[in-house]
Amino acid sequence: MSTQPTNRRLTLTALSRKKAAEEPITMLTAYDATFACRIDAAGIDCILVGDSLGNVIQGQRSTLPVSIDDMVYHTQAVSRGVEHAFLIADMPFMSYRDNVTAANSAQRLMAVGGAEMVKLEGGQPVLQQVRFLTDQGVPVCGHLGLTPQHVHRLGGYRVQGRDQRVREQIIKDAQDLQQAGALMLVLECVPVGLAAEITKQLRIPVIGIGAGPKVDGQVLVLYDILGLTVGHVPKFSMNFLVDGRDISAALSAYAEAVRNRTFPAPEHVFD
Repeated sequence: MSTQPTNRRLTLTALSRKKAAEEPITMLTAYDATFACRIDAAGIDCILVGDSLGNVIQGQRSTLPVSIDDMVYHTQAVSRGVEHAFLIADMPFMSYRDNVTAANSAQRLMAVGGAEMVKLEGGQPVLQQVRFLTDQGVPVCGHLGLTPQHVHRLGGYRVQGRDQRVREQIIKDAQDLQQAGALMLVLECVPVGLAAEITKQLRIPVIGIGAGPKVDGQVLVLYDILGLTVGHVPKFSMNFLVDGRDISAALSAYAEAVRNRTFPAPEHVFD
């Protein structure tokens, strides 16, 4: 299957069609114009300007120190390198603590940064903000499972949803986020069966990271697929910069592996 970009900008409508057609959606993070341009040229469907920049760019221990100013700056940079991919930006820690703050943050990320969708973490506590942003015409992506902004409350970077109570809560949160107006959902570090169940229940695209192959698409941190990870390498990741590939070939290999459903493989998933 070709990974070459089309001549038109990808839209939410096109992403929804991919879900309906069971055509896997590809997504990677980016933090600057140069990498964004390379990712775009590889035909990746979506680019996420992740608050993971706190870890991989700033050298922080978590995403918590990342500010809205940081996110706007990096989203602007990425947007300059994108012609085809759909551009999503993370709302950083405490930048959506209430409706007014959420609206101000979304306005900056979209009107100034150039994002086409904003992503926020959590379920029940953020439903009001999701409804409010949706009513203002802001496309929202939810994020459930392992939510890095809640790392201290979760007790570390752990798989979520193995306990029946937590599993049921994640399912309910996913349904409620869709009902509140979210148009996409990221599931991070959850058992493969839970991810498959949620994907089947929801109308909106479900993108996995450590959620197995039975979702609508995959996202990984750019630096992880290029073998640049410092310290612990996530189980759900894979180095595509091998076998003599250059960066462009590695990006295309990732896109092909997702679209051919050879990634994630069994060794990348959680039971």
